[in-house]
This record gives sequence, structure tokens and C-alpha cells, in this order.
Amino acid sequence: MIRELELSDLESLLALYTHLHESDDPLPEAIELRAIGEAIMADPNITYFGIDHQDHVIASCHLVIVPNLTRGAKPYGLIENVVTHPDYRRHGHATQLLRHTIDYAWQQGCYKVMLMTGRQDDSVYNLYEKAGFRQNIKEAFIAYPKKIASDNA
Repeated sequence: MIRELELSDLESLLALYTHLHESDDPLPEAIELRAIGEAIMADPNITYFGIDHQDHVIASCHLVIVPNLTRGAKPYGLIENVVTHPDYRRHGHATQLLRHTIDYAWQQGCYKVMLMTGRQDDSVYNLYEKAGFRQNIKEAFIAYPKKIASDNA
């Protein structure tokens, strides 16, 4: 069952995020991390969705709804950090999760929903297309601070 995640899910979500990237920057101390989690969960334009199994979040993504002054002043959505625990992949969880998140964005009046991936894997592309995304409509450009840019080169 898909549900909106809450601050009480932070530990489980962070455990799931260890499967998102092979390596990542270290997290801040627990007190700062909790404050960040509180700020995120209090923001009405950010919603985290997840699927649970045995009291652990096994799949998640989050949606940011961005207010907008074009397209009839309709907002748009950005989906980020799509991840499924490796033990639960290829069971349709991510497809269900993404479809649910897209439907939520439509209910909020978004005129489009965007998602980017750094993965160059046909199975990932197939997942996103199955969930309703189309590629090759627009190009994405990304800027990083100099240190990160050199790390990603």
C-alpha cells in the first residue's frame, strides 16, 4: 500500500537511501538531519511517498510541486530520489509508486510532471516509460558547484 511518509519514517527512509547511490556524501549529525526532515515534512509543496513491508520503507520517491506563473499559473511537479530496495525490485513497486505520485500531481493541478535520471540503463528507462513518462521531449541541463562538477567528470 502506498502512503505519504512522515517524520517517523525518517530512519527507514535513510536506510532505503543507502541503495540509491553507490557512494554519497556523509550525512550531517542526527540533530541536524532531524531538523532537515522536519522542514521537509512541514513544506506543503513536498510530499514523500513510500511502500512499506514489515515496518520498513521498501520503495520511495518524492514530489516537489513548484508554483508557476505560466501555463495558466498551473504548478508543475518534479519527482526525485526514486528508489526500491534491491530485494524488492522487479515486482512492480516502483511503477505503482510513480503512477500514484503522478496521479497526486494531477490532483494538485500540475500541468506536467518531470523526472530525471543519471542511470543509463534500459530497465530504468523502461520503468519510467511504463509509469507514463516519455523521453526525448526536452533536454536536461545540470550545473554543479565546481568541486562536485570535477568529481562527476
